[in-house]
Amino acid sequence: MGDLVIGARSGGPEPEGEGPEQLDGSDRPGQAASAASNSTEETPEGGGKKQAKQRSFWKELPILVGIALILALVIKTFFVQAFSIPSGSMQNTLQIGDRVLVDKLTPWFGAEPERGEVVVFHDPGGWLSDEPTQQSDNAIVRGIQEALSFVGLMPSANEKDLIKRVIAVGGDTVECEGTGPVKVNGIALDEPYIYPGNTPCGDKPFGKVNVPEGRIWVMGDHRADSLDSRFHQDQPGGGTVPVDNVVGRAFVVAWPIGNWATLPVPDTFDQKGLAAAALPYAPPVAGAAVALPAVWWLRRKRG
Repeated sequence: MGDLVIGARSGGPEPEGEGPEQLDGSDRPGQAASAASNSTEETPEGGGKKQAKQRSFWKELPILVGIALILALVIKTFFVQAFSIPSGSMQNTLQIGDRVLVDKLTPWFGAEPERGEVVVFHDPGGWLSDEPTQQSDNAIVRGIQEALSFVGLMPSANEKDLIKRVIAVGGDTVECEGTGPVKVNGIALDEPYIYPGNTPCGDKPFGKVNVPEGRIWVMGDHRADSLDSRFHQDQPGGGTVPVDNVVGRAFVVAWPIGNWATLPVPDTFDQKGLAAAALPYAPPVAGAAVALPAVWWLRRKRG
C-alpha cells in the first residue's frame, strides 16, 4: 500500500536580606543596608559598578522556551525532521510505528537521491488519493499535534508523504520481468532487504523503463504490499518521482529504542558498471574539461 508518513535552569531569586548581611558580617539591618549600598555604588575613582539584580527563574522561563522553539523550528526546516511509518510497505527494514529521522540538509547543497537510499518524498500526484490523513478527533490533541509538528517535534498528520527505496535515478534503465531479479542498467540486483517470501518483482513485474533526468524510480522493500513506482506507470512521469519532491534521506530509525538502526545504502548498489550506462557522456565531458584549459594555456604561450 502507499506508505503515508505522518511528518537550565539559570538560577533562582536571591533570598531577601541575606546577601548584604553575609557580605559585611553585621547583625543590624541599617549597617547591612549601608554596606550593600557602598558595595554597589560607583566610586569617584570609577572602581565598582552596580551589580545587576539576578532575574528570577519564572521571568527567564519564557525566554528559554522561545529560544528552544526557534531552534527546533530551524532544525526541522533545514536539518532533520521526524516521520512516522504507518504501513508495512517497507518491512522488514521499517516497521509500522517506527519513527525515522530524515536528513534535509544535504539537498540544500544540491545533493540528489542516490540508488539504494531510503527517501521521504511528497506525493507526486495520485499516489495517496485514497489515503485519509491521520488526525485525532479530539480538538485539544489535534491542536497539540499541529503545534509540535510545526516545530518538528512530532510528525505531521496533514502532509501526504511517502517513504520508499530509490532503485534507479535519472538516466538509468530499470526492469523486473517474471519473478526477478530487478535489473538496473542491465545489472542484476541482489536485494537482501526484500521482505521474506517476496520475489523482487512482487506481483507487478514490468518491462524496461527509462528514468528521465531529474526523476527517480522507487520501490518498497515489501514488494507484495507496496504501491510504488510499479503501480503508477499510467500516470504522468510513468511511475517516476521528481527529485524536487524528495524531502530528504531517512538515515536512522530513532524510535522505538528496540528498533534503533541506521539505514545505509546496501552493497548491491556499489556493483561495478551499475552507473556506467547512466553516464554515456561522462568520458567526452571529462575529456573536454581537461582539453579546454590546456588549449587556452597553449594559446597564451604562443601569443
